[in-house]
Amino acid sequence: MQVMMQNLEIKINLWHVTEAEFLTKKYAAENLALSRACLSPNKMTSVLQEIPHFTKLSERVVRILGLNPGLLTLQGTNTYLIGTGPRKILLDTGDGKSEYIHLLIDSLKKFGENVIISDILISHWHFDHVGGIDNILQYARENNLPSPVMHKKLDPEHDKSYHTFQQVEDNQIFRTDGATIRSIFTPGHSEDHVAFYLEEENAIFTGDTVLGQGTTKFENLGEYINSLQKLRQFSPDRLYPGHGPVIEKGTEKLDEYITHRLKREEEIIEVLKRTETPLTPGQIVEVIYAKYPKKLWPAAEHGIILHLIKLENDGIVEKLSSNSDIESPKGEWAIINSKI
Repeated sequence: MQVMMQNLEIKINLWHVTEAEFLTKKYAAENLALSRACLSPNKMTSVLQEIPHFTKLSERVVRILGLNPGLLTLQGTNTYLIGTGPRKILLDTGDGKSEYIHLLIDSLKKFGENVIISDILISHWHFDHVGGIDNILQYARENNLPSPVMHKKLDPEHDKSYHTFQQVEDNQIFRTDGATIRSIFTPGHSEDHVAFYLEEENAIFTGDTVLGQGTTKFENLGEYINSLQKLRQFSPDRLYPGHGPVIEKGTEKLDEYITHRLKREEEIIEVLKRTETPLTPGQIVEVIYAKYPKKLWPAAEHGIILHLIKLENDGIVEKLSSNSDIESPKGEWAIINSKI
């Protein structure tokens, strides 16, 4: 699934998904087609902006691409070296491409002699963010360098047992020369997701909660919207995303993400209010996505189901089917009259 980035204009799926969700070619194709059809050309389908492998973004932030472009990663995973002194904090590690460790080492040398990575912050467990850890630790051992201290919100189900992470707490402070970084728990894209606020710049490293192009995928919509609203409270000037270019109007982008999700929620509520009988997610898709090819509807159904689950948790809709599988397309849903 990887895409050559040089000398190409690439139109690619900007609906960011995990590897587990691309286990079949059919599902991958449906999601790619849906992403191209369901948002305007300047939103979901877009020519990816070319990003250099090494970019100094500010006095204290350098972006190093993970060299893993593809359907799942856009231009590649953004990893960041943070700090103005010889002890750098690295945020995320790419997916372990051998070329990346060489790029990372060359990048450190640009700062001078005796510059090291003192700490590694991990945004979440997905492989394109943690896959480079082993190569970084191996390089430190082989060159008699101090092993970076690794920090992550623990997720025993997904974390590798041989990695020793220090537990990240919400609102925890990490410091190095020229940088004060505050953790922000942001579940939704994944349960263990953490964003990081850079106080000196009023900027947020968003991980995969916000992307530099397009919109992101989520596991739990209620948690995801809450996380977006939590980030919005910082009124950030700039966002450093896990994929894609830097976002200069950070607060405006967060408002755009929140509005997009709430608009879809309003559309679902309106469809259920207009009907006199309960509807399945598939029937809701038929109304909201009526202008799009039917072959795209199965992929759209998954997003509708996640919206319905959130609305059920909010006490606005209820599932009437006796089927215990919450994601069954056969389940019928209806507005709870007292809530409208």
